[in-house]
Amino acid sequence: MSAKIVDLEELSERSEQLRGAGKKLVATNGCFDLLHVGHVRYLQAARALGDLLAVGLNGDRSVRKLKGKGRPITGERDRAEILAALRCVDLVTIFQEMRATKFIEASHPAIYVKGGDYSPETLNEEERLLLDKIGAEIRFIPFEAGYSTSRLLEQICKSGC
Repeated sequence: MSAKIVDLEELSERSEQLRGAGKKLVATNGCFDLLHVGHVRYLQAARALGDLLAVGLNGDRSVRKLKGKGRPITGERDRAEILAALRCVDLVTIFQEMRATKFIEASHPAIYVKGGDYSPETLNEEERLLLDKIGAEIRFIPFEAGYSTSRLLEQICKSGC
């Protein structure tokens, strides 16, 4: 297991140390099931906004609730290890809740990033209020057209699933 994969408590401690050292932590979260080039470009763009990137990874239970039957394709531990292997990712934390509020609270990011499929209006209100409270800047990275896990799964099934 990678040293980049940390629980919420360690994430909180590391985040506090980083802030104390004057580092700018960027945070994002998602399912990242069947990692594809759209994910990689998104994570690279997020990392470019600060000194380090922390990724909150939806655990298997929350992915099932969010994405439906048959998901995730890849288990949470494997997804975490794949994310941690990326040079642009500095920390990975798995969370089981539907919302990323505990992850946001623990990471206490200077910048919080979501994909272009979100907007200020569609960002979860509880998450947005917490981000406002801690003073995090919220940034949206344009969606990579043509890349999605659901689309990949459709293509796989069409070719003989």
